[in-house]
Amino acid sequence: MFRSPAAALLRRLAPRLSGGTAGSASSARRTLPPHLAPSVLARFSSTPTSSPPPSSSAGERDDEAEDHELPGAARLSISVDRSGLCSPPEHSHEPSSDSELIKHLKSIIKFRSGPISVAEYMEEVLTNPQSGYYMNRDVFGESGDFITSPEVSQMFGELIGVWAMCLWEQMGQPEKVNLIELGPGRGTLLADLLRGSAKFVNFTKALNIYLVECSPTLQKVQYNTLRCEDEHDGDEKRTVSKLCGAPVYWHASLEQVPSGLPTIIVAHEFFDALPIHQFQKGSRGWSEKMVDLAEDSSFRFVLSPQPTASLIFLSKRCQWASSEQLEKVEQIEVCPKAMEITEQIADRISSDGGGALIIDYGKNGIVSDSLQAIRKHKFVHILDEPGSADLSAYVDFTAIKHSAEEVSDDISVHGPMTQSQLLGSLGINFRVEALMQNCDEKQAESLRTGYWRLVGDGEAPFWEGPDDQTPIGMGTRYLAMAIVNKKQGSPVPFSPGWRRRSPFE
Repeated sequence: MFRSPAAALLRRLAPRLSGGTAGSASSARRTLPPHLAPSVLARFSSTPTSSPPPSSSAGERDDEAEDHELPGAARLSISVDRSGLCSPPEHSHEPSSDSELIKHLKSIIKFRSGPISVAEYMEEVLTNPQSGYYMNRDVFGESGDFITSPEVSQMFGELIGVWAMCLWEQMGQPEKVNLIELGPGRGTLLADLLRGSAKFVNFTKALNIYLVECSPTLQKVQYNTLRCEDEHDGDEKRTVSKLCGAPVYWHASLEQVPSGLPTIIVAHEFFDALPIHQFQKGSRGWSEKMVDLAEDSSFRFVLSPQPTASLIFLSKRCQWASSEQLEKVEQIEVCPKAMEITEQIADRISSDGGGALIIDYGKNGIVSDSLQAIRKHKFVHILDEPGSADLSAYVDFTAIKHSAEEVSDDISVHGPMTQSQLLGSLGINFRVEALMQNCDEKQAESLRTGYWRLVGDGEAPFWEGPDDQTPIGMGTRYLAMAIVNKKQGSPVPFSPGWRRRSPFE
């Protein structure tokens, strides 16, 4: 039997499919996935809610200078012979086919007379203020380059809301709490969380919402998704989400978010986009993998001939691994930025109370060679047209765990468990059954597809549509980890007494 407090919260979630967030629909079949148990799910009620300058060249000629004529003197002429001087090739003003970002990357490499790290390349490609991948476009969804769990189904955000409310209750239901999302994308997860928790007035009234987002374009998208409006109180102006009435603030980094209140942090597919360093084992030990320019001015990977400063992070990561683990790998990826942000999260939770939920695709161990580029839902080469594809890498959950635990004895780290286990334990089966009671055929098919993508593993066995549209489950690829203040005990559903449920039991 599904246990409280999550069960009690699920019963009161908004009973309808929310518009446009249930996932992509295809040929309609109003049947539950074969693994659902209708007899159990039926116990829960609800309903689905200036032009380039012209080129110029001067022909070679002798310069001649004449003096002023003097009375009674012969005319004097002086010649300068330039035939022995080096004549540089004419400068071409033809426009380059390189993008501004590519020109910028090449200029960095040329200025340093040497390669840059994979981490620096990744950071420039994704978050360069002028032309970074995330900075000036909406890259999510079917029309973008990739789809995240919140875009698949409203159920994801709703169940993360159940987790957040359970944590809030464990904290003693404080009157004010900071709800922080790192890398909110379009704001879909948070919007579904707020809609789902709308009936829990004491919870929504307690919220101060902070979005950590560096992209001005995505900030505007989030503003609209959360149905924000600006309110004026005298000379003061604040932004409020009409989904729950809570104030909303944007910051470029977690450090900028005010502290001092109990905190709930959600980081979904945030850590995978942080820049990584790559190291390769060779005859002379570990060398850092770098990005350089080839003779034809294209980008290429090289190994640093000299030790680099980032080897200190490799050394730290190796301390968290056994000698047997290190002997098995030829490459290691390390993310110093993930370690740093994890330390900030742990320090904030230690002092202010609360907890954080981190969900991402990754491994609970050493990550070797996972960096990938995705454009229009297809994998492309990492160095191909920088700035036109998303770059991401597997998250090292072991490194996150150790980074947090080294900050303070007042925090505890739980997990990781699979996304399938997390959502199954939080009640996704009950939720999909409730939504199925009040939807049409198209919505039902969308729910089934979204359900499988969230908790399934591999290709959906029930799919009868086109092969190239077969839903692929993310349930085991994605992992979930919680960091909480020890005073609150173990969080749902990581506590020892809480049974980890697969949705297919």
